[in-house]
Amino acid sequence: MHVELHPRYQNTTEGQRGAELLSACVHCGFCLATCPTYLDTPDERDSPRGRIYLVKNLLEQGDASALTRQHLDRCLTCRSCETTCPSGMQYGALVDLGRGLVDELAPRPWWQRITRLALRKTLTSPRLFQPLIRLGQMLRPVLPKALAQAVPAPRQRHPTPSSQHRRRVLLLDGCVQAAATPQTNDAVIRILNALGIDGEFSVGAGCCGAVNYHLGAHDDGLDDMRRNIDAWWPAIEAGAEAVVTSASGCGATVHEYGQYLVGDPDYATRAAKISELAVDIAQLLASEDLTPLTAQTQPRVALHTPCTLQHVLGADEAVRSILQGAGIELTQTCDDHLCCGSAGTYSLLQPERSQRLRERKIAALTGDAPERIVTANVGCQLHLDAAATQPVHHWVELLDPSPVDPA
Repeated sequence: MHVELHPRYQNTTEGQRGAELLSACVHCGFCLATCPTYLDTPDERDSPRGRIYLVKNLLEQGDASALTRQHLDRCLTCRSCETTCPSGMQYGALVDLGRGLVDELAPRPWWQRITRLALRKTLTSPRLFQPLIRLGQMLRPVLPKALAQAVPAPRQRHPTPSSQHRRRVLLLDGCVQAAATPQTNDAVIRILNALGIDGEFSVGAGCCGAVNYHLGAHDDGLDDMRRNIDAWWPAIEAGAEAVVTSASGCGATVHEYGQYLVGDPDYATRAAKISELAVDIAQLLASEDLTPLTAQTQPRVALHTPCTLQHVLGADEAVRSILQGAGIELTQTCDDHLCCGSAGTYSLLQPERSQRLRERKIAALTGDAPERIVTANVGCQLHLDAAATQPVHHWVELLDPSPVDPA
């Protein structure tokens, strides 16, 4: 796809990058069949191809309207289209670029700006988000049903071991996961310890940058990434062998630090190294001898594979193989490639569409009568758990040497 850049963008990094990304699109339309928002309401502007044209028009005309912003906002950034695309279109990078530009050209109403700012500041800070979660859990019995379902039930936590093994990896505590489902990383630490690996958190590391960046606050998102690199770097120089994530949404972002910071002379080299070392916990475990691990229970489990695990990290089959190797029966599911509707802050900003997608995903997961649903991303876990009749856990909890609380 050829682009005639508007003078506003001819000599800018955004313009050149946008033209480069757009050049990969060949107008084939294969992406339409795997786009959840297009399948939900067959509007070409709510398809990857339609949004590509919207960004192209923005770059050529130097202008955009609230309608352009609306259709870019409706994108889940699930990146299923990238898996389908025969020409290697980097759609996720293009839509992020477009969102940043359209916010400049078509400023949002004040209430949208306040809402998005509140989400960015709250969700990325466990110190702010954790008290809100605790308050919600205390008030859960008296909250309206819809709101109560959105608050994760408190779960029992088990002690994590203190050990000194030869092997060491860095763990990303995350922001939402640290506050809402801390038992996930507890389980990761115990699993790694059973395999003779120390998992440690670096002081100063925090949100991976996804929340800020995907909401158009690119500078803040890049600052999050730089902060994490600074926090991790001493341990990497001291021999830490990997940066391990257990939330696939965070993992997808860390995996692409090198791309995000390629133009930063102070961080480009280190960011590329972080991308090289970044692995999802499934990718790490897939290369280990898992004999010391045995599943505490053997329920019939429906495996939900988050979009980021499939379309960015490519680790969905690793999870399936690990669980089946542990003797866990995986039930039949369908439409695994379609998003559950969580998509970071999407479920909060686009609730009606998000809930429709969740209903379809739960139906696709539960047709074979599973006893439990497991996933690999905290956002998907919370989103599905708010509506599913089966308990929803992170899959690593099934391998946790401490028993999983079935609640």
